[in-house]
Amino acid sequence: MSASTLDTIPAARGTTYVLDHLDHLESEAVHIMREVAGEFERPVILFSGGKDSVVMVHLALKAFAPAPLPFSLLHVDTGHNFPEVLRFRDATVERLGARLTVARVQDYLEDGRLRERADGTRNPLQTVPLLDAIEAGRHDAVFGGGRRDEEKARAKERVFSLRDAFGAWDPRRQRPELWDLYNGRHAPGEHVRVFPLSNWTELDVWRYIERERIELPGLYYAHDREVFLRDGMWLSPGEWGGARAGEPVQTRTVRYRTVGDMSCTGAVDSGARDVAGVILELAASRLTERGATRADDRLSEAAMEDRKRQGYF
Repeated sequence: MSASTLDTIPAARGTTYVLDHLDHLESEAVHIMREVAGEFERPVILFSGGKDSVVMVHLALKAFAPAPLPFSLLHVDTGHNFPEVLRFRDATVERLGARLTVARVQDYLEDGRLRERADGTRNPLQTVPLLDAIEAGRHDAVFGGGRRDEEKARAKERVFSLRDAFGAWDPRRQRPELWDLYNGRHAPGEHVRVFPLSNWTELDVWRYIERERIELPGLYYAHDREVFLRDGMWLSPGEWGGARAGEPVQTRTVRYRTVGDMSCTGAVDSGARDVAGVILELAASRLTERGATRADDRLSEAAMEDRKRQGYF
């Protein structure tokens, strides 16, 4: 029985276990992961080393303990990812003894299957490598860390999100999920994207990280960094490029709310150097994570939804 239908669980000798908000969320996510393990043949977790993917792996370990992680991992590397996050990703994979497949956008650029965009960002270029990796791995279920507080298009998702043979998302084909019943049925060539963090918020994720003492890349906490201002966002120079004329580079104390492609992921001014500080900061914030720090989501009102229809998450 799903914990989302319960407030308390009777225990032996007349005592009662009371589930708090995080317990409910954890129990729901564990239930979802066990459903996927029972219904699908080759599930995979999208793992970038970012906080949501780290929490997903942590939940999967708890769901099947003391067994090792039962799912393989997949990362679409744009070639512009933060080096610190990639090092954390690789160290985590080695520590867990997990299987990681990396689909590299750079490979597609070098052989002509993709072309660089005029704006320099590679985030929108992830779709083709992602779909190819899903097909090559014959993955029938793919875990993603999408949350419904991130962006408007995320709120239209089901926990089990059916994708057609081209990886495309059609909101009219999504199925009802009453009483925590999930329908994983799909035709040959189709697959299902699974979002165990659907009912979590950014603040929930951080409170869970605090409770479970989950380690994250240092970029999530305040640190001194060279940045420059572009389109209202603090970007960090790197191999992808850097400041243009009229964009002076300066050292500021910043942190990242999300970590992705360096060319479109902005930092925020912050003094939050630990988890408790981040939680206090988020509790007072009125800006969403993606709205505040992701330039690619500002391309249009429907930027994320358009990408989802093409096969992105």
